[in-house]
Amino acid sequence: MKPASPSLSATVVALLGAALFAVTTAAAQTPAPPQQPAGTPPPPQFHFPAPKNLQVLPKDWTAEQVHDTMEQWAGGLGVHCDKCHTADPNHLAPNGRPRLDFADDSKKEKKVARLMYKMVDDINTNYVGMIENSGVPVTCGTCHRGHFSPEPFVIPPEEHHGPGPGGPPPAGTNPAQPH
Repeated sequence: MKPASPSLSATVVALLGAALFAVTTAAAQTPAPPQQPAGTPPPPQFHFPAPKNLQVLPKDWTAEQVHDTMEQWAGGLGVHCDKCHTADPNHLAPNGRPRLDFADDSKKEKKVARLMYKMVDDINTNYVGMIENSGVPVTCGTCHRGHFSPEPFVIPPEEHHGPGPGGPPPAGTNPAQPH
């Protein structure tokens, strides 16, 4: 006597039921994305124009990569995009202000930014990168610290202008003259 075996269709139905149960259970355990409160406008979607006139940044970078880099530079310098990029009065943004012409090279600040980028890249590649465990690379903010023109560093006198290695000079002697 041959043992009873389920029919092929019954097996397929059982497998499909198990798969459907697994998917339904997983979907029920996955948290739903947060919903915005009713009446709240959706966050703005930004479209960055394709990069043009890249001279020091890699030419294969996406618009988002260029934008993110520019945001880091602007933050390190404490400036906005219009510091280096000219306004184009013939093309208005939705807010009514002129759009920036990112490809235009007429501002000297843009030329300086390119030069500074090359300097930072050289420092990181040929100096910081040559020191084992050197840590964080140099950025615009390393020197500028949120200021367009870096503030000069002045060594506090109380920290580094004390007596030399032999101690204070003897009373009544001139430290500039040998004893």
